[in-house]
Amino acid sequence: MAFIEPLVIELADRVENPGESWQTSGTIDVAGYTVGEKEFTLDHGVSYDAVFTNAGDGILLTGLVRAEVTGTCDRCLEPAHFDVAGELQEYYLFHEPEDADEDDDYELLGEDRKVDLAEPIADAIVMDTPFVVLCKPDCKGLCPHCGCNLNEETCDCAERAEEERVMGDDNPFAALKNLKLDE
Repeated sequence: MAFIEPLVIELADRVENPGESWQTSGTIDVAGYTVGEKEFTLDHGVSYDAVFTNAGDGILLTGLVRAEVTGTCDRCLEPAHFDVAGELQEYYLFHEPEDADEDDDYELLGEDRKVDLAEPIADAIVMDTPFVVLCKPDCKGLCPHCGCNLNEETCDCAERAEEERVMGDDNPFAALKNLKLDE
């Protein structure tokens, strides 16, 4: 899933003893990414702040990932701008656990003490990308009849469709339209 080129961090001689931490930050120049069939562009790349902590039996990675994203509004198809702020959280074990099950999810840290941040950063961006992308919270979308952008102009398609539905013969109450209630 990583849409980011490998970003290998060498931890040798940085967090060798339990309790030691080391911080790094930077910006990765990435043009964009896709989630399903949706395409997104990253206006200024991806910024990250990461902290590596030796927890005794492994290295704990925590941090934040931020990006300014542009996608397509799901209602009106205009460009939609939003910010993404995801969390990094990974645990890299020094040695494989003795009582590991098949279902356990863990990563081993190699003898070279190198960690690739590309996948955790990409996962954080994707996980914080909204499922429904809107140009603004009250986006009115497109008219389903004529296709005009209801944020920019109005049309009378909805009123005409309602009137046709009420006056049409397929309305379950159509038989009542000619009913005369005289006293």
